[in-house]
Amino acid sequence: MGKAILIASGKGGTGKTMFATDLGAMFAIMGRRVVIVDMDMGLRNVDLYLGLENNVVYDAHDAMTGLCRISQALIRDERFRNLYIMGASPVKDGGYITPLHAKVLCEKLSDTFDVVIIDAPSGIDDGLVVASAGADMAILVTTPEYASIRNADSLDRVLLKLGVKERFVVVNRIQPEIMKAGYVPKIEEIGAMMMPPIIGAILQDENINISTNIGVPIVLKPGTYIRRNFENIVRRLQREDDAYEAGQA
Repeated sequence: MGKAILIASGKGGTGKTMFATDLGAMFAIMGRRVVIVDMDMGLRNVDLYLGLENNVVYDAHDAMTGLCRISQALIRDERFRNLYIMGASPVKDGGYITPLHAKVLCEKLSDTFDVVIIDAPSGIDDGLVVASAGADMAILVTTPEYASIRNADSLDRVLLKLGVKERFVVVNRIQPEIMKAGYVPKIEEIGAMMMPPIIGAILQDENINISTNIGVPIVLKPGTYIRRNFENIVRRLQREDDAYEAGQA
């Protein structure tokens, strides 16, 4: 049975979808069978970030409503042995999709895939409630700004109420010089402000922006510090998850 990981953020502009796609790609590189499900209805970007926008025929909305089989909505990224995506609907859902729809989809995908990554819509609304319904754990992506951290903390409290007990934080778009000068909160301060543990920190890097614009995951290039960073995040996640499950046993 696979693990469903929700990738969420309290506000837009944190790099949530970049993180979701590169995390999924890293899991696949490390031998896991992975599917990334875009649940950001109306504002889909997973297909763009992986350069697969021309391959989308059916999407997650179609699969959840029964318009197509789940297998028809899956798109394989042929640069990887074990990476698939399921795109989001280009139109925001009008309330037809319920949390139960998402839960059933994740359960069925978890029968086939080791890791199901759910790219949730930013913020706290009905879209988050739906996207989180099938999640076993959540990763909150924030930037080192007080507004972003406050929104991430509010999001964390909502996720806890929704029953997502295993939660982690990733701090993205860090500029060391600005952080060292004290203009933005340091990692230690962010850790003290957030309830879940920080599982990773990602530097601001123009190569990440380039990679998302050309549809090539940044982790595809071996030997870079960014790839090593994502490798470490995956390993930490696996260790923390094992420890969490041992504590629940």
